[in-house]
Amino acid sequence: MGEAEAERSPVEMPATEDEMVKKEEAVAMDDELQKRPIHVLVVDDCSLDRRIVGKLLQKASFKVTSVESGKKAMEVLGLDIVDVHQTTTATANADSVVDDCSSTLNNDDFLLCQDDKIDLILTDYCMPEMNGYDLLVAVKKHSERQATPPIVILSSEYNPQRISSCLESGAEEFLQKPLKPKDMEKFRTYVASAAATLTRSGTKRKAVMELTSENNSNERLPRMAGVTVA
Repeated sequence: MGEAEAERSPVEMPATEDEMVKKEEAVAMDDELQKRPIHVLVVDDCSLDRRIVGKLLQKASFKVTSVESGKKAMEVLGLDIVDVHQTTTATANADSVVDDCSSTLNNDDFLLCQDDKIDLILTDYCMPEMNGYDLLVAVKKHSERQATPPIVILSSEYNPQRISSCLESGAEEFLQKPLKPKDMEKFRTYVASAAATLTRSGTKRKAVMELTSENNSNERLPRMAGVTVA
């Protein structure tokens, strides 16, 4: 190869941190999609809105479980209810807890839903007893001890204060109803980002455990006079 030709050869630049993160998200999403469809929990006290959102999600190949309240959402997630004002344990009857967009689920179906991983939560903001913000805070309380799904808040009202409060408390986004087909790609991105974050956390945790194990092994080695274990 001549010098002139060598000069024209493109130089491959190292990937930026943002590009590496996007690559991790893409790999994580591919892994998830190969295993199963993305499972979305829809939370809304309006049955019509639940069905509209559910049909839109199903058309985009998402699996959908829908419930009518924040308390029932916590029950499906298998989490204790941590209200903004008080902490209680969910005790609602399993009958009519979940209504699938395609059919009415029985108690056995509800138990199956509890065992099925939820990848994303879409919740309405305005609901009685436990609104969307309360549900967001309750779920995030558990994120300190275990992985929890990303949460998107939905509302038919534009309220900057509510939007700010939800985003500051950990919501991925605050969207105005009605949802649009283009929002489906956003939801895939949120799930991919959460999966990649979980993968990175697991890798770091494994490295820490291996280092701790190695240190413990070194401490158990017999100490000889004049010998220091590095």
